[in-house]
Amino acid sequence: MVSLWEDTVYLPQFAALEEDLQTEVLVIGGGMAGILCAHFLREAGVDSTVVEAGRICHGVTGNTTAKITAQHGLLYGKLIHDWGEELAGMYLEANRKAVEDYRELCKDIACGFETRDNYVYSRNAQGKLEKEIRALEKLHYGKACFSDALGLPFSAVGAVRFPDQAQFHPLAFVREIVKGLRVYENTRIESVKGQTAKTAAGRTVTAQKIIFATHFPIVNTHGFYFMKMYQQRSYVIALRGEQQTVRGMFVDEATNGLSFRDAGEYLLLGGGGHRTGKDGGCWQELRSFAGKYYPKAREAYHWAAQDCMTLDKIPYIGRYAKRGQEWYVATGFNKWGMTSAMVAARLLKDYVLERENPFAPVFSPSRRMLKPQLAANMMEAAADFMTFSAKRCPHMGCALQWNDAEHSWDCPCHGSRFAQDGVLLEEPATRNGRNYSAEG
Repeated sequence: MVSLWEDTVYLPQFAALEEDLQTEVLVIGGGMAGILCAHFLREAGVDSTVVEAGRICHGVTGNTTAKITAQHGLLYGKLIHDWGEELAGMYLEANRKAVEDYRELCKDIACGFETRDNYVYSRNAQGKLEKEIRALEKLHYGKACFSDALGLPFSAVGAVRFPDQAQFHPLAFVREIVKGLRVYENTRIESVKGQTAKTAAGRTVTAQKIIFATHFPIVNTHGFYFMKMYQQRSYVIALRGEQQTVRGMFVDEATNGLSFRDAGEYLLLGGGGHRTGKDGGCWQELRSFAGKYYPKAREAYHWAAQDCMTLDKIPYIGRYAKRGQEWYVATGFNKWGMTSAMVAARLLKDYVLERENPFAPVFSPSRRMLKPQLAANMMEAAADFMTFSAKRCPHMGCALQWNDAEHSWDCPCHGSRFAQDGVLLEEPATRNGRNYSAEG
């Protein structure tokens, strides 16, 4: 299972950390967020080091659909209802700036950067679209509009359109941005205490400030992220060979809908998602759709991604916990990882430099989180913890479930995933599990 991005760009390799190290800022995690953090810190003259458990950007970043947009579903009406117009407007502005940051950085990088309109469409709920348009009018975002000329292979009642968004090849972008950074690969951090991180090989990294860009935070004793997030799997197939394309980037407003974008000669079709550790449509759902609507197309690639979902659909970016040491976090990107990674990098740079950032209150990890999903998460974890099974997650002991589509053991509590031989595939666990060689 290799994505289109991983198969068409070779990233530079970096050595593993083999000695103890001191650095001003330690960035744990070498995905898009971690690499961008280090890039902006280097520009500001700050000494930083990135450590990555495997290969840089071969996790979520290598498996994204690589849309760069400030339109994250039909979100803005919900944000106004939950947080008010001021904070909703700040969220919109932070993500609009992120799109423009990519546009500026990509001017001199051959990474397939293309301006595209983004559409959130609906097959049967025009009222939801109209409500979102009214919310965006309250935020004085006049560029958003209703569109009914979509060019999708099925009927839809329309879409909310954000013009001048973008798409790119994420690994071609990273290949240039990573140049000159201090990076260590195959260096898994197993524990962090105070300002010292310890690797699985027994090396230590001491830093004045630590940024956790590990997708899902790996320290349970601060921030309680295991309670206020959950993880979802999503699936992509790349089709080639039929002269069917889409003029823009599309995502369904419905939870179980499909997404579309072109990538050169390929059409990327996404969907089939489900909560990690639960059942879902997976690739078979996408293949069934492709067989019906694109019968002449050939599947060239298929891959899957994992996304951290917050309770209010806003990422957690800022201080790891309200009190304590100089730890910072970027997590909970809710399937919009490319734009959110840029927001996080800009925001965390200002935290490190002790500068005020106008968007900090929107993304604060310490914001109130008394949402119904919080109780649901706790009940889900309790039920799985009490489930009888010899196959347990080393993170917090929950029972693992077999993922037949991907041949992995997945944790429905917090989203850790393991290969059949126990090798860790996804955080928040920090060490391998047992050898789960048999399915049963």
